[in-house]
Order: sequence, then structure tokens, then C-alpha cells
Amino acid sequence: MTAPALSARDVTVTAADGRLLLRLDRLDVAPGAALGVRGPSGAGKSTLLNALAGLLRPATGAIRWGGTDVAALGEAARDAFRRRFMGLIFQDFLLFEELSPLDNAAVGAAFAPRAERAAIRARAAALLDRLGVAAGARDVSRMSGGERQRIAVARALSGGPRVILADEPTASLDRANADLLIADLLALAREGGGTVIAVSHDPAVTMAMDRIVSVVDGVARDGDHAGAAVVAAPVAERARA
Repeated sequence: MTAPALSARDVTVTAADGRLLLRLDRLDVAPGAALGVRGPSGAGKSTLLNALAGLLRPATGAIRWGGTDVAALGEAARDAFRRRFMGLIFQDFLLFEELSPLDNAAVGAAFAPRAERAAIRARAAALLDRLGVAAGARDVSRMSGGERQRIAVARALSGGPRVILADEPTASLDRANADLLIADLLALAREGGGTVIAVSHDPAVTMAMDRIVSVVDGVARDGDHAGAAVVAAPVAERARA
């Protein structure tokens, strides 16, 4: 299954008191692309990612993945869309402390049709092995931040998602392991033709992507220009500019 193209237009996200949290005038991401999102803390990067995932419903605008406007869906339909197409890597991991790495990585099997559960669990085990995490009985409460991060990546990929949305995927890793995870994340996604959108303060993450968007003061815009909020140029083109 090919990843759906992303097309977002005139998106705003507001707080309960009406305060503007994010403005995104335009964003287009082709299937199979890798997009980096950078910006200072509190600028709205995670808000952007959550809106693209359908975890936050925008006040205005459209966020279309293929022919589906997730901004227009109800909560149950957004949940179903994420289960079908997306793998999410959260900054806080959101693992079940009492479960083993394998049980955490394969947790999506509990929500999948019965016929798909064994495949998800087998894929989770293979991913943990590739990422260097023992799948055994030890629960994750005694694991390091780096191990937890890799479990979270395996969980995000175990369902074979077409779209991977990652929030600070290298934040808990040293440089060597961070670089390995970046390479693995892109390889694991691209082997299946998936789309990757990664929010990060780590320049190594954003520069490994095909394209970069910056979020500053709640406005998503081209990383090099202060004009209209549009998708950034490919990194190779930016380097020649």
C-alpha cells in the first residue's frame, strides 16, 4: 500500500481560550518523502505534528492524507485512520512500564483484527532485534532512555504504517546511537515506501530529511525565508541557493 500524499491548507490550531497555537498556510508532502520540522522550544512543532496525526483538531483549514481530510473526521474515525496508516513516536515514549519490550512493541496487535495479530507481533520482534533491544521478559521500567526510545520506534513500525510521525526521536540517545537510529528509521520507512515527518532539535535529524520546515512563534514556514508559510525546498536545492 502506497503512503497517502499530504496536503494541508489554511490550518490554524487554537487553545481553549482562543489563543492561536499554530498557523500553517500550506504544506505538501509527497508519498515516500522525509520531512524535518525544526524550531525553538514552545514554537508549535509538536502541535503541528499532533494536528497532522489527527490528535488535535484544527479550528480552521483542511489536512488531507490522500482523499481523507482528517480535520473533518470525528474522533472515532480519526483513531481508525491512524491505526490504518500511521505509526507515532512520542517524545515521552508512552510505554507500559510493567510489560516486556516485545509486549510494548506489539501492543498494536491488541487493536488489530485477529488475522493480523501474529504478523504484527512477529514484525515487532524482528524490529527489536534490528534495533538492538532484547525482546525478553524484562519489563521496560528497568531500561535506559535509549532502550525505551528504540522500543517506541519498533512499536511505531510494527503495524507496517505508511506514515511515520516522530517527535524528538533522538532526544534520549547519545550521538552514536542517535545517528544509528536516524539511519534505521529512514531505512525502515523507505524500504516500504513510507513517509517520515520528524520534529527535532537535533540538526542531524532534520538535515537527514529530504526537506525542512521551520516553526517559529506558532507559524510554520520555509526554513530560510520569512515570507509566506510554505513547504521548504529540498535540502539539496537549499544548499545550492
